[in-house]
Amino acid sequence: MRVLVTGASGFVGSLLVPRLLDGGDEVTAFGRDAERVSRALEARPARAGAAPRIVEGDALSGEGLGEALEGAEVAYYLIHSMESSGSGAGDFADRERVCAENFAAAAARAGVRRIVYLGGLVPRSGREVGPSRHLASRLAVERVLLAAVSDSLALRASIVIGARSRSFRLLVHLVERMPVLTLPGWQRFRTQPIDERDVIEMLARAADTESPTRSLDIAGPDVLTYGEMLSRIADAMIVGRPSIRLPVNLTAVTARVAAAVAGEDPELVLPLMEGLTGDLLPADDLAERLMDMRMHRFDSAVEHALREWERTGPLAAR
Repeated sequence: MRVLVTGASGFVGSLLVPRLLDGGDEVTAFGRDAERVSRALEARPARAGAAPRIVEGDALSGEGLGEALEGAEVAYYLIHSMESSGSGAGDFADRERVCAENFAAAAARAGVRRIVYLGGLVPRSGREVGPSRHLASRLAVERVLLAAVSDSLALRASIVIGARSRSFRLLVHLVERMPVLTLPGWQRFRTQPIDERDVIEMLARAADTESPTRSLDIAGPDVLTYGEMLSRIADAMIVGRPSIRLPVNLTAVTARVAAAVAGEDPELVLPLMEGLTGDLLPADDLAERLMDMRMHRFDSAVEHALREWERTGPLAAR
């Protein structure tokens, strides 16, 4: 099968490309910087020794999309960025929408059979995603892509546990750098984090999965509060971290404190924390059953992610 993977230098894209190559697919890897794509893929080469075709371009301007999509049967849309832009191109939600619209139009022109999109879980309570700009943007992108190509499929995930997952790295840095975990009110909300290995396998299988619905929730088997996740990450890192639990969220304040502690951009952390207003759980396990998957448990996912992290750099607390 001829496949396009966008965002090929990113966390998910750089893992998906070798998985698809190992499965015998012909892969085109698309990114804004061809050298960066090459470096990311060299770090995780395909076992079969196959290499992708690399196309440099930018979904925001549309440059390179036609070349990248030429001959593709399935196209993976893995472009997602919440960082602020100094280019005057608007906030992240505006850029996300423009990128998705450009890609959707190009995919439709190219005759792509299916777009596969990795988005975010939405609250069970209904179609609205509340005050979270992050979740609202992902849902808007999903709608654009699904409207463009009729057989497209969106996978919706909560926190992905992986060495390069920015959400997971934020949690690890908080555990590393805070001698006492001061947890706002959102620590009591529940979600179902998913192992990066399961995300990659589900994405690969999504190319041919017949689904009765056009969006599937994907999640690990463990239902955990955010406070429990932090405690279990601390256990895996073999560090003792007492905690103080606050009754309120104070999102604007805690996001900036967390960003400072973790060394992250506040413009990334704030949209993430805006979504922590309640439980974020999958509607069902339909994806797991359709794809015949057995999911990794949370503790196994964390151990795997920490081992992968230590392959490229030390963890201060270990």
